[in-house]
Amino acid sequence: MRVQVTWKGRLSFTGEAESGFTVPLGTTPEVGGDDDGFRPMELMALSLAGCTAMDVISILSKKRQAVNHFRVEVKTDRAQEHPKVFTHARIEYHVSGKGIQEEALLRAIELSANRYCPAQAMLKQAFPIDLVYFIYEDREDGTQELKGEGKFEP
Repeated sequence: MRVQVTWKGRLSFTGEAESGFTVPLGTTPEVGGDDDGFRPMELMALSLAGCTAMDVISILSKKRQAVNHFRVEVKTDRAQEHPKVFTHARIEYHVSGKGIQEEALLRAIELSANRYCPAQAMLKQAFPIDLVYFIYEDREDGTQELKGEGKFEP
């Protein structure tokens, strides 16, 4: 894999991957930026969320789960002192649909955490990562009812 960042001025950059996609990188005015792009640590957390999300939704599809909405949220804690590394993360899986089976979701989370997601495999060696899930049942009136929640314990 090859990626590059190209300086645009001040603390603004454009990141580009081999795939040809680009992403703006920037920072806050307080440290000399123009608030015009993702912060690098945001991208690190986003890559963790995206990696496990792709695994879990793919596995749930193969298990024929009727997922209507799916969201993965990553919350991180950071050290107070520089280099302000991540010290802990919490990955939340929010799944809604009709009759989502808790066992199927737990297995998908397990496979992502222990076999398929390289971002998670790499980062969990640097800091603890908690995995929690919420299952919602979609109602006919468009609302959702929380049907289950828990924590995956590897």
